[in-house]
Order: sequence, then structure tokens, then C-alpha cells
Amino acid sequence: MTSFISISLFNNCRRVSSTLVLSACRNASTTANGSVPLIKPTKARTLASTGAGSGPFGVASQLGGNPYFVSRASKVTSATTSNGGSTAHDDDFIEAVVCQESDIGENQMKQVELGEGKVLLVRQNGKLTAIGNKCSHYGAMLVTGALGEGRVRCPWHGACFNVETGDIEDFPGMDSLPCYRVTVGEAGDVKVRAKRTELTTNKRTRVMAKRVQQDERTYVVIGGGPSGATCAETLRQEGFTGRVVMINKEPALPYDRVKVSKTMDMNLEKCLLRTQQFYDDNDIEVMLGTAVTGLDGATREITLDNGYKIRYDKAYIATGSNPRRPPIEGADLGNVCVLRTAADAKEVNDQLGPEKRIVILGTSFIGLEAAAYCVNKVANVKVIGRGAVPLKESFGDAIGKRVMELFEEKGVEFVMNSGIRRCIGEAGKLKQIELTDGTVLDADVCIFGIGSTLYTEFLQNSGISMNRNGSINTDQYLETNVEGVYVGGDIANSPVLSNDGQPATIGHYPLAQYHGRVAAFNMVGKATPLQAVPFFWTVLFGKSFRYCGYGHPDEVIVEGDLAALKFVAFYIGKGGRVVGMSSCQRDPVVAQFAEYSSQGKVLHKDDLTPNPFGWITAQSA
Repeated sequence: MTSFISISLFNNCRRVSSTLVLSACRNASTTANGSVPLIKPTKARTLASTGAGSGPFGVASQLGGNPYFVSRASKVTSATTSNGGSTAHDDDFIEAVVCQESDIGENQMKQVELGEGKVLLVRQNGKLTAIGNKCSHYGAMLVTGALGEGRVRCPWHGACFNVETGDIEDFPGMDSLPCYRVTVGEAGDVKVRAKRTELTTNKRTRVMAKRVQQDERTYVVIGGGPSGATCAETLRQEGFTGRVVMINKEPALPYDRVKVSKTMDMNLEKCLLRTQQFYDDNDIEVMLGTAVTGLDGATREITLDNGYKIRYDKAYIATGSNPRRPPIEGADLGNVCVLRTAADAKEVNDQLGPEKRIVILGTSFIGLEAAAYCVNKVANVKVIGRGAVPLKESFGDAIGKRVMELFEEKGVEFVMNSGIRRCIGEAGKLKQIELTDGTVLDADVCIFGIGSTLYTEFLQNSGISMNRNGSINTDQYLETNVEGVYVGGDIANSPVLSNDGQPATIGHYPLAQYHGRVAAFNMVGKATPLQAVPFFWTVLFGKSFRYCGYGHPDEVIVEGDLAALKFVAFYIGKGGRVVGMSSCQRDPVVAQFAEYSSQGKVLHKDDLTPNPFGWITAQSA
């Protein structure tokens, strides 16, 4: 006989009846081909990363646990979800049997078809959940990612989604995933019910609080990059009803900055993280083309370059970096460029042409990405580097040499162990480059890609303690020595979980977004400590390179076929600790290492023999 459970949820949750077992989504994770081994934790994940229990994730604290699930006997836990709250009709949904319960084992993921869309099923801790099947960032299939305890990590860029809510927990990306109701019939049929529009979009924006005029508090976000945008949005998602003001020095809404050096012909409107309408609808004030010139931590007052002053109750500072220009003659000539903003990318792209000669100073990611973009659009590209091989500091000597060979195969020329002495111009325009050994190169465009300086000069008299390089020390909640002032992104010298909790200043796009989220939680009083595991990537001539970790290795072990650019590299630091891991064409191993590290686990060189990937298999034991 079929039994029914009727549950009533609040916070925009609808009333649901379900057969025998309910299961709707909170969030799900996936692994390769539906069964990549789970990265199990050695201890319970904190609230900051799970969203279970009380604290940062709202409703759960009121229900004393998961607000979406009702447990029944030993069967799969089931759920119902609220993705926004408006009343829907049956025609707005699709429901169908997608598989048998026996088709998916414990700690496995399975991508299934539902109508014209696809859904990701996850079984974990005896519960079946269903969420969107693609990462909300660039659309990677999550079934090929890394399944951790309570979340799935994207194999491409490391974004994480809670397997019970679909909420995004680590970045890049802005949107969460939809989650769907799952029921298991007495015959073992697994049935999924989903909203048709969510199957199509595969994205979900969390519900935002509205401004309440009686709430006189003002929270100011200084910086309109991905970190500031994430913070401003999260403040509203976590119930803040006071005034939210985001101040951006650039005359543009927050956008996907990683495209600046990779695709210089970027369409800025298509790269926006959110539209102006989004900010208007959610009562987030945005001030564009406006710089902060001072902050007084004692009076809680911010001064703007237009003469205005803003009193704040709390502030988040994520102003990022300024591109570095070397102190050489001619560095300010008209066609000598840097790459930091969309305007910079347009300036370079507008000067490219079949007859143009491009010189790039620097063998960092910015320099190499620029070279890869330009080489097929111009007469020639020469890259000037001070070392023997590019990317040695990031990937090691052997991988750096192979990357150099790849670029040379594509027509990029290198002048290594060198530098630029001066830029030679005529009528304000670059004509030639003189190298440090006296060699003169003809050049129509020069791009500096030699790093950056931290944009914190305006904080000199703020009362905030700064380090010599301009970075700012924070505690594990991203708060500075000045109460109520938080910092994140490039300028934060903050604890890194995978660095034994020791502080580091790291300029990674996903980490900056993560900082914005954590800062917002703490600003609204939901204590959330950092659990940072740096993850970054680059794409060079169609080859995706990924890296996770932080540290200074004494040894690099490369496993695989480096010549074919199909490898995994292990970076060994003091005491034999694996401080980092990189890969090319070997997904999802770096994502799996990120999950391993996020649980506070440490991998050692001895763990790599006889099987360098035995640590992955061991997690499912």
C-alpha cells in the first residue's frame, strides 16, 4: 500500500505530498562516468562549506538540520525545494521515471535524461538528490567532476555546488543550480519532477532580500570586480535589508575579467556578471567610474573622487591590482599597453592587423595568453622573458619548456634571459624596442605582462594595517584590524587552508569570488571561517592547464606524456608534502585534489608510490 508524507516548509517553500520517499534537490555532485570515487572527509565539514545545521545557511538552523529533507526508515531521504517561490501550474513541470534505484550506487553520480533536458542524480548518505547537470560557469558536465562530501566540484575551473541545495559554494560563476524533486516507487523506479524552465536554463539565482527603509545600516563594497559583485549579491541573499552600495573605479558593471587577455575582442555586454536591471531589482546601488580616495576607520567615513562622502556601518574592500609598467624610457608611448580591463583589451585588439609586429614583455599567464590570441592576427609575435623558460614559477622547468615548444610550433618567437631597456617612439607612437643587450626590434605594439601592484594606496591613513607590498592582513573571517572593515581578493593576506592555514596573498579569480561570499556571511553576523583552496587555470592554444594548491616546491614529479601534453604534475615541498598539483588533459584529477585538500587532508610524496593516484581510490574505501 502506498503511504504519503505531507510536509510543510517555510521561507517560500511550497507544501508537498510525495510517494513513500521524497527527494528533491538541495545540491548534487558528480564524477566521471557516474562513479568517480568520492573524496570522503576525515571529519565533519564545517557549516561554512556544507550548509547543514545552523548558521550561514538560514532555514536549516530553524529546522535543526536539512530544511528540505524528510527521512523515512532506511529508504532514500527525500526532499522538496524552493527555488524562488512563485506559484506554478502542473503544465510548468515535467515528471518521468529516469532510471532504477539499483542503477546508481552509494557515492555515485549519474546523468539522466528528463524530457528534452538532462539531470544529475547523486546518491550520498542513503539519499537520492537531483540537480542541474552543468556547471553554471561555462557549462562543464558535472558528472565528469569530483564528488566530495555534500558537494560536487566542476572539473574545469573548480566551482562547487552543494548536493542538497544546488547552491554555489566555491567559484567561479554567479548562479546556483536548480534542484528537483525525486521519488522512489515501491518497484524501485526513480522519478524526477522538474520545472521546465529550469531544465532549459540549468541555472538558479537565489532569492534576495529587499531593502527596508527602516533599516538605516549602510554596507559599502569598494571594488566592482568579481569579488565585490559576489559580496554585494550575497549580502542580499543572506537577508541584509539595509543599504548596499558597490563602488567601481571602472565605468562598467562587474564582468568576466579572465577574458581580457584570452579573448580581446570580447563583447563587454555579453561578459557582464549581472545586468543593471538585476542590481536595480535587488536594491543594490552601483556607482561606476568612481574611485574611493580615502577611508577613515575611526569615523567610518569613505571619501570619493567626486567629493562625496559616505558613512558606512561595515565595508568590504576588494580593489584588486594595477598592472605594472616598468620604469623605462618610452613606457608611456601611445601603443605601449597593459592588460587589466576590458578597455585595455579593446585598445590592443583595435591595433592588431596582418602587418603588425607585436612585442610582449613577460612570460606570465597574461603575457602568454596575449601571445596566443595575437599570433594568428599579426605579422609576428615576440615574447621577451627574463628567465630561461616561461611559467617556471607556476608549473616547473619541464612543463615550462614544453609550453615554450608549443608556442614556437604555433609561430611565437621567444627572446629569453632578456628584458626591455627602452621603448623608442616617433610622434608619440612606438616604433622600436631596445633589449637589455642592445638588440633593437621593430614593434608596432608592445604589451607589458609583468605582474601588478596592489591597489591599496588610498588606505594609507585609514587605520588599516598594511604590509610593505600593499597587502592587508586579515583573520579567518576576512576582517582587518579595524572592526567592521573586511578585505578580499588580490589585496588580502589571508589564511589558506591548503597552506596549513598560514596567510598568503594570492591573485586568483575564483578565490576572489570566494572571499566575497565569505566576507558577506561574516558581515551579516553569520560566522564563517575561510576554507580556501586556491584553484586556477589557463587555456593556451586550446590546451587547458589546471593547478590547485599553494607553496614553494623543491621537486616536481610529472606523471604521463608531457610531449603529448597529457600529464599530471605533483609539486613536492618541505617534508615531502604535496603542496600543489597541475594537469593537462587529465581531468578531473586536479578537482579531486582540490576536494581532498578542502577536507584538511595532506598528501605526501610517499603516498604517490606505487600508484600515484591511489589516494583517490582510497577515498571510496
